[in-house]
Amino acid sequence: MPDSRYLLPIPIPGFPNALIVAIIAPMNVAQTNLGLAQLLAYCRRFADANAGPDGVAPTPARGLAVVRALHPGELQVAVQKPVIAMLLQGRKQVLTLGTSFEYAPGEAMVISADIPTVSQITRASIAAPYYALVLELDPAVLRALSPAVTERPGEVQPVRVEPIAADVTDTALRLARLLDQPEALSVLGDGLLRELHYWLLMGVHGAAIRALGAPYSHAGRIGRAVDILRRNFARKIRVEELAEAAGMSEPAFHRHFRAITTLSPLQFQKRLRLIEARRLMLAEGTQIAQAAHAVGYASVPQFTREYGRLFDASPGKDIRLSTAAVRARSTEPYS
Repeated sequence: MPDSRYLLPIPIPGFPNALIVAIIAPMNVAQTNLGLAQLLAYCRRFADANAGPDGVAPTPARGLAVVRALHPGELQVAVQKPVIAMLLQGRKQVLTLGTSFEYAPGEAMVISADIPTVSQITRASIAAPYYALVLELDPAVLRALSPAVTERPGEVQPVRVEPIAADVTDTALRLARLLDQPEALSVLGDGLLRELHYWLLMGVHGAAIRALGAPYSHAGRIGRAVDILRRNFARKIRVEELAEAAGMSEPAFHRHFRAITTLSPLQFQKRLRLIEARRLMLAEGTQIAQAAHAVGYASVPQFTREYGRLFDASPGKDIRLSTAAVRARSTEPYS
């Protein structure tokens, strides 16, 4: 299932707004709209019954979750895993790679690389919550499917927002219908997840996500190093270890890692540490020094400096702002 600490980090009060917005054409195919309405109904029912405090409702299907938000949020920082996020209700804005993408119901954002993002849910309310169906892309499934899928020409973009294709909607709907039928899901779920990956490979996102399943592509090899960083971010990791996992020389590894993630390996690890420390402090009430040590910092002053650079507030100020925002929302009327 998607890891909620990276999928939906805690909001950042006071972070500067994004400037560039990509305008995406709305979808207007009646049959697809009907399928999306049905998909929303199933996802709403599941999320309303199962969403945790962070708004994430993991499903029994591998890598699939429904995200719900009852209020617009402040900007959120993440190191995003490769995913497809199908927006069913509300609106969201995501800033990455120097561009801000805004997407609406009926549109999907595909992120095909491990990249840093800053995002914000811009439309949500108690009466009309934000709902999105999010699937982590599985390199093993993509690798198994790739030989059977004709490679289609297209521009390789690590982030794209497009209308949700009819075949993707249909497959997601059949999968959503099984979320409250565990026995049927255990038999049919893997096949439907495989089919969903197939339609993504066949669509406009295919050129970008195909590389995730190619073990000897640069994306596939860097992905092995990223997995090590995600699993072990709290310990000191030598670049030699990461380069060896990627099967590259150190200079080539540094070059390709930055080209794919936009960060150096050290910056990537540091961001993972700070995001997890923030989650520990704001979601679990961990003390500042304890959170710093838990994610691998030996020096609390160094942690405080780097935290402030990323989140635009010291840990103490961030905790106070977050607490005040939660209290303000708890007094909002039903709207």
